[in-house]
Amino acid sequence: MSPRIAAHLNKIGVNFDLVSHAHSRNSMQSARMSKLPPSQIAKAVILHDGDRYRMCVIPANHRLILERVNAHMHGNYRLATEREVAMLFDDCEIGAVPALGQVYGMPVSWEVEFNHAKDVYLESGDHEHLIHLQHGAFMELMNGQDHLHMSCPQDDRFGSIVH
Repeated sequence: MSPRIAAHLNKIGVNFDLVSHAHSRNSMQSARMSKLPPSQIAKAVILHDGDRYRMCVIPANHRLILERVNAHMHGNYRLATEREVAMLFDDCEIGAVPALGQVYGMPVSWEVEFNHAKDVYLESGDHEHLIHLQHGAFMELMNGQDHLHMSCPQDDRFGSIVH
């Protein structure tokens, strides 16, 4: 688990537990390895608009609709590069970014679909654990963060996280 995430969760006092799973490369694999619904896995998508970064938190089986984020934020966001993400989340393995951008000084926008999730699972910063949060704990962590409808179920024909 990312040391910054562990320190933040312990400081806030949010109840969570870790779910171990076989090594995975991405959030969809984490869902499969953990035998969890992908709709409950919070995937972090990092955007950059030239001046600032933003984390969008969407279900693992969704793709981000960049036009909605840009319209809502009155911005011109693009996907951050893998190198940018690695620099921003230097205590995390590439592809295992926890969906808690506020811990890294980054504003967060989260998908309203999570309003209906009884449980939410976040990448922990490594490829073998998920952070399990009950609905109330997730909402507490997202308190004060922007939320909007910014994603849709991923079309397997394209496999893209951004539309």
